[in-house]
Amino acid sequence: MTNWRWWLCSLLFVATTVNYLDRQVLSLTYEQFIKPEFGWTDADYGTITSFFSIFYAICCLFAGKFVDWMGTKKGYLIAIGVWSGGACLHAACGWATAHIVGLDSVAAMRAVEAGSEVALAVSTTSVYLFLLCRGILALGEAGNFPAAIKVTAEYFPKKDRAFATSIFNAGASIGALAAPLVIPPLALKFGWEWAFIIIGGLGFLWMFFWAFMYDKPEKSKHVNEAELEYIHQDDAAEAAEKAAAAAANEKSIPMIQCFKYRQTWAFITGKFFTDGVWWFFLFWAPSYFQNQFGIKATDPLGQGLIFTLYAIVTVISIFGGYLPKLFVEKKGMNPYAGRMLAMLIFAFFPIAALFAQPLGANSPWWPAILIGLAGAGHQAWSANLFSTIGDMFPKSTIATVTGIGAMAGGIGSMIIQKVAGNLFTHAEELGSAFHFLGFEGKPAGYFIMFCFCGVAYLIGWSLMKALVPKYKPIEI
Repeated sequence: MTNWRWWLCSLLFVATTVNYLDRQVLSLTYEQFIKPEFGWTDADYGTITSFFSIFYAICCLFAGKFVDWMGTKKGYLIAIGVWSGGACLHAACGWATAHIVGLDSVAAMRAVEAGSEVALAVSTTSVYLFLLCRGILALGEAGNFPAAIKVTAEYFPKKDRAFATSIFNAGASIGALAAPLVIPPLALKFGWEWAFIIIGGLGFLWMFFWAFMYDKPEKSKHVNEAELEYIHQDDAAEAAEKAAAAAANEKSIPMIQCFKYRQTWAFITGKFFTDGVWWFFLFWAPSYFQNQFGIKATDPLGQGLIFTLYAIVTVISIFGGYLPKLFVEKKGMNPYAGRMLAMLIFAFFPIAALFAQPLGANSPWWPAILIGLAGAGHQAWSANLFSTIGDMFPKSTIATVTGIGAMAGGIGSMIIQKVAGNLFTHAEELGSAFHFLGFEGKPAGYFIMFCFCGVAYLIGWSLMKALVPKYKPIEI
């Protein structure tokens, strides 16, 4: 039997790695390179990151339909082509800003006097250009996971799909780990523009391999009869399941009707309060280490701190799916009760973020470790939160409710990013006049955000539990 399916799985892994690398370039170049060049405030950066969060969530609602419509091969090529193009376009924002404002060159733009009308024009124009580029990036990146999941369904039998998904999904963690080691050195050596171009260009290289390597199993010259038979081993069972569902007249719940159920609102609540926390750490951690400790993303110490943070997230979050299984199999709990208990335990992990700021007075390694624990808690929480949909809703409605939750998470993230940016700008302007629990200025602003991030999961869990106290599946 050939094993072509695993070569395609490796391509999915690379695509997901590139996906996370591309979205990390801005956060790792913002504080040291982009902010001083365009005269941005943290409020400007917050606007850009909040827009990316909400627009990505909106695009996710339609990405799956687009991939189904275009087909796996073309759909994936278009998705990664769009996001790679959007990533590379960031590099032209400096040149475009200079010419729109009426300056001769990027060098002339960099020499503009701070606080002048021209400086304000540069800042405003560049923000809008970056918003455009982030929108293109979000539009393309939304297609990655629907396309990758579709490939696993085409090339793997049911018993192997979870393993194949875990392999390509690991690309997200690898991308987050590789980003601080790769992107800042590129920006330092060649300029921040080339960091966007080089990382974005990886997607175009991937497209070359995808175009020649992928085809449907039945048409692929690399798949022999034995592998094809292995891939389609579930066909008879799946046909029987479809026939049984048709006989039972299983209906899908219309999207509007989903909002009538407490179970939907429980999922919405869980996503709304917690998704933004993860995006906050993802977008603001490099900036935090430079503002709080003067450690740049290009410094070896800065790279080590960010790498350590995501290494902790990667290692600990792996066990997130095992805890509810232990409660169900060993304690005899129903799946929903076991999942909610596991989520309560993981909801306490982000409380570690409350101690990041106080312990940071001793060493910057403390915030890296504690934020890493908070991030690991989020990933474990998130895996179980998604599973609660399957506990409560019929299979025909799971995708609909997932999309609703993604939108709620995007709205929550948009609010957190915007609030954080405005808060940091306000705290920086007030300086020592801005106080919070023993901290002043911008550090006080960070501590306020850490306090919210620390308790957000417990708030979300409490509201979910109040909405759905016990296991109650929806019947239609």
